[in-house]
Amino acid sequence: MKFNRLFQLLLALILVINVSCSDDEYVMPSRGDYENGYFIANEGNFGTPTASVSFISKDLSVLENNIYKKNNNENLGDVLQTITFSDDRAFLLLNNSNKVQVVNRYNFKKTGEITAQLDNPRYMTISNGNLYVSNDKYNGGKYVNVYKLSDLSFVKKISFASTSTAERVVEAGGTVFVQNATYSYGSTLTRINTSTNEIINTVAVPNGEIEKTISYNNNVYVIASGTSNSYIYEISPAGTITKTTTLTGIANARNLEIDGGKYYFTSSNKIYTMDMNATTAPSAPLINFVDGGQYFTLYGFSVKDGKIFASDVKGFTAPAEVTVYNTSGTVLKKFVTGIGSNAAYVN
Repeated sequence: MKFNRLFQLLLALILVINVSCSDDEYVMPSRGDYENGYFIANEGNFGTPTASVSFISKDLSVLENNIYKKNNNENLGDVLQTITFSDDRAFLLLNNSNKVQVVNRYNFKKTGEITAQLDNPRYMTISNGNLYVSNDKYNGGKYVNVYKLSDLSFVKKISFASTSTAERVVEAGGTVFVQNATYSYGSTLTRINTSTNEIINTVAVPNGEIEKTISYNNNVYVIASGTSNSYIYEISPAGTITKTTTLTGIANARNLEIDGGKYYFTSSNKIYTMDMNATTAPSAPLINFVDGGQYFTLYGFSVKDGKIFASDVKGFTAPAEVTVYNTSGTVLKKFVTGIGSNAAYVN
């Protein structure tokens, strides 16, 4: 009898727990103030420790500037070039400070720093448990450094010819691609084997000068500018050009982004979009952005979660203004961020 009574009590308890679980949806606890939104990388003025990061909430209702200094009580550094992520860490590359600052991506408290063998670092990517950092010093060394993610230790320097360049670096299908082009000059990519950290070969695009290299769905995409037409190339991890999209009549295209199965790119102060499967270039721009001058118009351009982020950097004489559009070209909101806003990142 006692056993039966105990069994009945246990059964009742299980039923209560099941009902409670089915009625109440589990809510994941917050990991920090910056868990759900966008980071804006602000370069700052060259030669001064004015680089910063701004945070914008996903619903665009909250802006918080200078979050690194707020959470660490120190300046971030000189020229924030780019940001990348691995698990709960964000890696902030400071070009003129020659360091990569590592922070917790959710509360922005610093957790580490990389300085070994850095000389004018440019861009980063992550593959096979390593961080790959390109370095391109004017009239100096051109190379990619490899660091272990586990302890941030230096692994290897992969050198390039002095006549080459090491600019953007991306990962696709377990292979790292390095853009050997900058300032509208150069038409090749170098492939790196991430198991051996040795150069495999180079890939040349047949037309145009490479302006930007990105990765998307395990392929590499480059946009190459020309004086009459421009080009978007799809490149497999094996280094084969698998598709060429000719942007007929659009000169000097740059700033390629991919979001929701569509290309977004710029030419001068115009923003264009087209389906990735389209064979005809758009006949008209989606957006005509403010003209800020030859070197400053659309200095920052990103497309994330169906939102277009475009920055007017005010000639680096004042904090930037970031305008957020929907993919129909309608302005959603404007923000005053930091000096030299150059990109938006999803967190």
